[in-house]
Amino acid sequence: MPYKIHADTTASISELKKNPMATVAAGEGFPVAVLNHNQPAFYCIPAAAYEELLEKLEDAELNRIADERSSQAEVTVTLDEL
Repeated sequence: MPYKIHADTTASISELKKNPMATVAAGEGFPVAVLNHNQPAFYCIPAAAYEELLEKLEDAELNRIADERSSQAEVTVTLDEL
């Protein structure tokens, strides 16, 4: 059965066990698909890529909230009132 792999670089679980940091480095900053019996088991991504992904997810959530609130009435305040 064919599987879609969402990474340009792949490694086996055996390769990951032998040298985890080399497996991550092989992706050159991008995800590495880790295969188990030629099927994608999980994706290994560098910490910087994971942090960037979390920031994008947070931005998307904040945009959704802003869009929901865009139809609400505006309230004018001054700094003295805060």
